[in-house]
Amino acid sequence: MMILKCKVTTLEAMLGTASNNKEIHSEFIASHAPDAKSREEEIEAVGVEGAIEKSMTVFPRNKEGVPILWDYQIKGFFKDACGVLRKIKGSESSKIKAYKKEIDGLIFIDEREIPIRTKESIQSCQRPLRASTPQGERISLANSEEIAAGAEMEFSIRIMEDGLYKAVKEWLSYGKLRGLGQWRNSGKGRFRCEILEETRGSFADFLE
Repeated sequence: MMILKCKVTTLEAMLGTASNNKEIHSEFIASHAPDAKSREEEIEAVGVEGAIEKSMTVFPRNKEGVPILWDYQIKGFFKDACGVLRKIKGSESSKIKAYKKEIDGLIFIDEREIPIRTKESIQSCQRPLRASTPQGERISLANSEEIAAGAEMEFSIRIMEDGLYKAVKEWLSYGKLRGLGQWRNSGKGRFRCEILEETRGSFADFLE
């Protein structure tokens, strides 16, 4: 078992993904949280003081009011990265068959809440969304909180199976091309990751 202590620095601005409407968030977004307790935490964390439109997506805040990412958002990034990179012959990701199951059961983020450190004030990012419908093309406006490039986050990744070690490092490197948060296809949320420390442990250590 390996534990990687990581420092992530964003290369591009990152957009919030949580709905500021608690009812919408409860029904559609927090349903992805792994259990009822997590769902409750999610719903409580999306409220933002001030006049923010209910349709705006925001960053959850911790008790000190600092914007955060949840642990499962990092695991979600791993699934997204592996799902794409496994199509590349010779990649570490291509060696993993049931990759979603392995990421869910063998890779863990130690921190439940991951604070986002930024010196810049949080802005908003508005962009048009286009969709083809039976009634023709529709255009709507999306609005999200935006944290400027240069924001930093630290968290530890617990890899229960040594065979996944190289794959995890591959996914972290992929963050330079495809990042975290909303509108990733435009380059938003791209990041570089620095491994601050690597520690080897045993499964018995984990159970203590």
